[in-house]
Order: sequence, then C-alpha cells, then structure tokens
Amino acid sequence: MFASIKEDIASVFDRDPAARTTWEVLTCYPGLHAVTLHRVSHWLWSSRLRWLARVLSHLGRFLTGIEIHPGATLGRRVFIDHGMGVVIGETAEIGDDCTLYHGVTLGGTSWSKGKRHPTLGKQVVIGAGAKVLGPIYVGEGAKIGSNAVVVKEVPAGATVVGVPGRLVECDAVDAARFAAYAVVQDQDDPYAKAIQTLIEHSGEMERTIAALQGKVGRLEAALARSSDDLERAAERLRAVK
Repeated sequence: MFASIKEDIASVFDRDPAARTTWEVLTCYPGLHAVTLHRVSHWLWSSRLRWLARVLSHLGRFLTGIEIHPGATLGRRVFIDHGMGVVIGETAEIGDDCTLYHGVTLGGTSWSKGKRHPTLGKQVVIGAGAKVLGPIYVGEGAKIGSNAVVVKEVPAGATVVGVPGRLVECDAVDAARFAAYAVVQDQDDPYAKAIQTLIEHSGEMERTIAALQGKVGRLEAALARSSDDLERAAERLRAVK
C-alpha cells in the first residue's frame, strides 16, 4: 500500500507542474485521496465485504467529490487531476499511468449485470468533462478531448474530440508525450478543416459573382449608350429626309 502511495505521489509531480512538495500533495490533492481510498474499498469489495466497501466509497465521494465504485479496477499511478465530478462505474477498468481530469464520466449504457463500463489501456488521457460510455476499449496512449462523448472503440495512440467523438489523429504511442487535458499541438480536426475549406470556397464564389455583376452592369450601361446613339442617328436621318 505504501509503495503504491509513493508511486501515486510521484505521478502527481510528473503530471502537474503546480505540485511543489510531498506534504502539499498528500494533504491538498483530492485525486490522490480518492485513489487511495478506492484501493482500500476495492480490497473490501474483492473480500466480499460489499457494504463496507460502499460506505468507504461514499465517504470518499463526500470528501473529494470523486465517485469511484469499489468494483472498478484501477492500475498503478492513476492520476485524477482536480477531480470534482469524476464518476467511474462498477465494471470500469483503468490501466497504468492514466490521467483523468474533472468532470470525466466512465459510464455504462445498459442495465445488464455484466461488463457495461469502459476499459482504458495504459497512458490514456481524458480531458475535462469527457464522457466515455459503454463496454468499449480505449487503446493505449489514446487521448480524449475535453467534453467529447465517446461510445465507440478508440485505437491506440488516437486522439478523439467532439460530440459524438471523432478521430482526428492516430500516432504511435509515445510514453514521453503527455498531453495535459488531451490537447495536442497542431491538431487538425478534419471536420473543422472541411468547414474552413467550404468557407474559403464560399468567399471565392462571392468574389466571382461580384465581379460578374460588375461586368454585367458595365455591359448594360454600354448597351444603353449604344441604344441612345442609334436613336439619335435615326432622328438625324429622319430630319434630313
């Protein structure tokens, strides 16, 4: 247990530049408190002391604002940053070195008693407010953007954003490439890129139409002048006769 807490504290320093001292992390990080209490409640749950496990889980929720069902399985060095509003369901499984931000939900989509919550591979990062729902697998090193809603499998190394979640990037897993809040620099969203292309095309069309309207206007003016000239010439011919 103490070795696990030591690892958890080290993971906070690795992933939160605001962490200054071990004492500060021990006393002021609700994510660490929630994970530590969960490890005890999960042991009670596995020992079939289900009511005690739920009571301890409920106490952890009251103290930290983080709700982790005692049946959920957490790997080593799991870091919940800020943490308020995080909900982790009974059959959820979280791999080593995963990071969850506040408002994350690992929820179920059915009332069945079997596996109904997500499984996260190692080094997964889930941004604030994201919802990962159903018995899906999120591959190793994947990143889920803030407020995304994910209901389908996510490949390893992928970045998913939006509602519903859509794949915008899929790279090789890089353990050294931690992305806070699952934000990746120079990330191209194909939907946003397509919309931008349509906007640019629409602008080009408007400029082309404006140019054509100008040419039509000039032609109409030239035709009007020609018509006036023809009428004056006809009047002069009639006067001569």
